[in-house]
Amino acid sequence: MAGQMLAPPPSSFGSPLLSFNISSPITLKECVEVPCKVNSAGFRTDFSFGTMQFSLPQLELQIILIFAITQTSHYILKPLGVPPFTSQLIAGIILGPSLLGRFKIFEALFSIRSQEALGVLAFFGHTLFFFLSGVKMDMRVINRMGRKALWIGIASMLVPLLIGWSMQIRFSRSWLTDEEAFTLPSLTTIHCMTPFPVVAYLLEHLKILNSELGQLALSSALVSDLLSMFLIVVSTVTSASKETGIYLAFIGIGSSILYILIVTYALRPAMFWVVRQTPKGRPVKGIYILVIVLIMFGSGLLSHLYQMSFFFGPFVMGLAIPDGPPLGSALVHKFHSFTENVLHPLFVTTCGMRTDLRLITNSIGNFMTPNVAIIVATFVGKMVVCFVPHVCYKMPLKDALALTLVMCSKGVVQLSFYAAFRDNLQVETVSDREFSMSTISILLNVIIVPILVKHIYDPSRKYASYQDRDIIHCRNDGVLRIQVCIHRPDNVAAIIKLLEASSPSSEKPLSIDVLHLIELIGRAFPIFFSHQMQKKSLPKASYSENVVLAFNNFEHQYKPCALSVDVFTAITPPKFMYEDICSFALERLTSFIILPFHRKWNIDGSLESEDSAIRTFNCSVLELAPCSVGILVDCGHLGESLVVSAELSPSFSVGMIFLGGNDDREALTFAKRMANNSSISLTVINFVAQSNEESGASAPHAWDEMADSEVLRDVKLNNVGKEYVIFMEEVVKDGPQTALMIRSMVEDYDLIIVGRRYNINSPQTSGLVEWSEFPELGIIGDLLTSTDLDSKASVLVVQQQQKRT
Repeated sequence: MAGQMLAPPPSSFGSPLLSFNISSPITLKECVEVPCKVNSAGFRTDFSFGTMQFSLPQLELQIILIFAITQTSHYILKPLGVPPFTSQLIAGIILGPSLLGRFKIFEALFSIRSQEALGVLAFFGHTLFFFLSGVKMDMRVINRMGRKALWIGIASMLVPLLIGWSMQIRFSRSWLTDEEAFTLPSLTTIHCMTPFPVVAYLLEHLKILNSELGQLALSSALVSDLLSMFLIVVSTVTSASKETGIYLAFIGIGSSILYILIVTYALRPAMFWVVRQTPKGRPVKGIYILVIVLIMFGSGLLSHLYQMSFFFGPFVMGLAIPDGPPLGSALVHKFHSFTENVLHPLFVTTCGMRTDLRLITNSIGNFMTPNVAIIVATFVGKMVVCFVPHVCYKMPLKDALALTLVMCSKGVVQLSFYAAFRDNLQVETVSDREFSMSTISILLNVIIVPILVKHIYDPSRKYASYQDRDIIHCRNDGVLRIQVCIHRPDNVAAIIKLLEASSPSSEKPLSIDVLHLIELIGRAFPIFFSHQMQKKSLPKASYSENVVLAFNNFEHQYKPCALSVDVFTAITPPKFMYEDICSFALERLTSFIILPFHRKWNIDGSLESEDSAIRTFNCSVLELAPCSVGILVDCGHLGESLVVSAELSPSFSVGMIFLGGNDDREALTFAKRMANNSSISLTVINFVAQSNEESGASAPHAWDEMADSEVLRDVKLNNVGKEYVIFMEEVVKDGPQTALMIRSMVEDYDLIIVGRRYNINSPQTSGLVEWSEFPELGIIGDLLTSTDLDSKASVLVVQQQQKRT
């Protein structure tokens, strides 16, 4: 059937927060068969006369090709620290007219008619991206952010903007036409933006979201993004007034304000009603999610009607949804993965496909030259205005430079704005040449900035150990500061019993910091708060009520001079939790961190579950902690019941396996504290290598031998604490004999304390390394927790503070 097909240009789906009018369509004359063919009869019939006749196979091939090139590019660039966005943009440039798009087969694959389906998917993905960005934003952060973040956020937008506008005024007198001078301010505003989603994406990719630098960058970017959004709206109204008249332009801005008021005073209370209707610990009903999604797309249609972008409505509605559980986290959990990994990459790639490098190399127009100059000037201006305040606040030079680069980063938000100006059918704000140049500037930015930040900023440097923060160097009459981590409620009982066993008293007091770690879902800002301070600023829904109650009851069993407990909650991404732990331990002068093991056992000793994310977290803390670390393996007996009392059952027995070395000395020092408790029976088993008995210690190990003898001396003399301590010495020739002796004695103890002794070779453990499953527990700790041992004894594996410079 011969006819005409009216369609907007293939890139019209890229418009964000800006209006575009498709009332002047482009006429394409093409033969179309009705009804359209969707499914093909086979692979051989897919191509006919140089075109693809079936829409579904064509869409599938487009997606396969896009992701094949994207993943290949990311595989090559990932070792450099470049984020996936870069690979997605490169894939679009490769498929565009600069390279593969020049060949007929690719021109047929990405024909004008076929781009409608691909464009709808990309449009859908970008809509969800803006909606989820609004959901994850916590506007309450503005009320509690520091003055430094506020002023940096404002200055990073206004100062480059003033520089760009002053240059634009100078260029408009001799370089630009009246039409170009009218449209250039909008481009200058885009050049100066610091979008919050772009900064959050970069920080998360670089794994510094929880660092002090990351928190300051997020707060500053939020202020800058709100300011730039206001300027963009003003720019949109100005452009609309030229096309439709001032009266209709003010109707549009009035409708936008009315929509924001409705969202604030109607939709947001409705969202809190949904939260109240959701029982604690239960998921949000599917009907609520469905209604929210329908309203979200409806708000996009309404925003398009009042001359704003389709994406403006979903973004504002996302801001109205309470971040975090249960509602915000439910929406992010359902849509984030598919949006970020499938739909939104299509949008980035299709934007990149519009880039034509030949237009840049062939000629430089009068409009392109000042635009390039403004891009460079605004970037330099933003670098200066962000760098100087950080230096004035006495921030380290490298940290200040890294934060400045983060604030100057660009990404998908700028790309979508450039695409919106290019796709404007009434005013050609950006030609293909300027769009290609702007896309290349984004590409260079997203390649260079992450590499430089990764090279300059190392968050682990602040954990370097310059002082002794361990149990051995804690004074006998001093306070031992312990930090315990709680992932699940079932961690509480075992850790409290361990703290009870450590015998807090006025002579040897304990200061306990409890960190309840919760996975961050549905919000962009990590949260860290105390349950003792700033109670008015805490969330209405407390995620740690049971943890707080249990440790408060534990604290009340002791005198204030013997025990103090502070409970904190950290809501953060799992892969960044270790930063909260290490930073907080550094700040609180902690000597010992206690971590739960990633496996959970039933009371009968059978394995119930395991969490690989917790294991990764434990390994990161062991590597970076500024103090000693212990991993508590509760095999079901230690935490089977929570009985908070000053005394344990008389049958509670503790065994300490000593082989020698820093970790074993640290573990023995902690075990000695338990000798002050009359309800505990402590046994120290010293395994001595037969070769050492016969030939004596070699010179390099002489100091370790002396240190071991010193820490064992009072145990041998039974001069530890107030109670009787049993000391046993066993001579073994190799690892298998050690394993046999350990197997024969594990059933005699409720708790066994060992040193980690990582990467330490000794005759007592020779031949056991090959059978080790969990290196974070060390050889002996791994043996004690092995499922083959079938033991109900819990294990505490201790690693002494690792000195780093």
